[in-house]
Amino acid sequence: MQRAILLFLLFLGPGTFGQSNYAAVSGTITDPQQGPVAGAAVVLTSNETHAERRVTTNSQGIFQITGILPGQYTLLVTASGFAQLTHALRLEVGQQLDLSFSLKLASASDMIQVDSTAADVLHTVDASIGEVIEPAAVNNLPLNGRMLIDLVLTVPGAHVSHGAQAGDMNPLYWRPGQRSAVSIGGNRPNANYFLLDGTTNTDPTFNTMNLSPSPDAVQEFKVQTGSYSAEMGGAGGGQINIVTRSGSNAFHGTAYDFLRNGAMDAYTFGAMGSSKFLVQNNFG
Repeated sequence: MQRAILLFLLFLGPGTFGQSNYAAVSGTITDPQQGPVAGAAVVLTSNETHAERRVTTNSQGIFQITGILPGQYTLLVTASGFAQLTHALRLEVGQQLDLSFSLKLASASDMIQVDSTAADVLHTVDASIGEVIEPAAVNNLPLNGRMLIDLVLTVPGAHVSHGAQAGDMNPLYWRPGQRSAVSIGGNRPNANYFLLDGTTNTDPTFNTMNLSPSPDAVQEFKVQTGSYSAEMGGAGGGQINIVTRSGSNAFHGTAYDFLRNGAMDAYTFGAMGSSKFLVQNNFG
């Protein structure tokens, strides 16, 4: 019996980390008198893939949808005798969003559109401290060497550190271009924990990022600096949770070529006539 319980716990443990990249939406549906609406149909539709998730409210008017990838969504609520309600959502990595809607009585052809995306930014379910690096920042902010870890430095409390995590100091960890020397919240650079699509992406040797994905393949990522939940307890420093893009119904792609050439650099007065040879192409 004890062996069976031990095996069950071993298989259960990794599954908890696998859920950390997904978002969840829960809420309460009420009528104009603030009474619960049971049996209301709730449909969450992805704007990119048009995939749908359907649930119904229970006797207390409560619904919950889990295992949602980050992105743009539209929430549709329908119930007999009430007007339809639509609500635009943007779900972030690992976000736990709690909503509350009050339906109006139906007339000839009513539809209520709720526009309160600013209120969705407030996280009322968890007490974690951190910041989400959104797709606009991943796509548009300049990156020297296209190292995704550099975007972590935009989070308050993060700064460049030193040590073996720099990738070029210790012969046991010689990875030029794979630096992870970032200090978050005053912790050592080896106190960070990295996840990629909900799975561990931390090198056990020096607690550095094991695989640095291309910025073109990243949807967004979240950097938690404190008060995070138990599922993010892999280390005592920053929790860096990266989510890759999941695709859409439209064909799309990217191509890039970043050029650095010394011929286009400016010279100081004292450096006139000297050689400043540098030719670097980063393409893909």
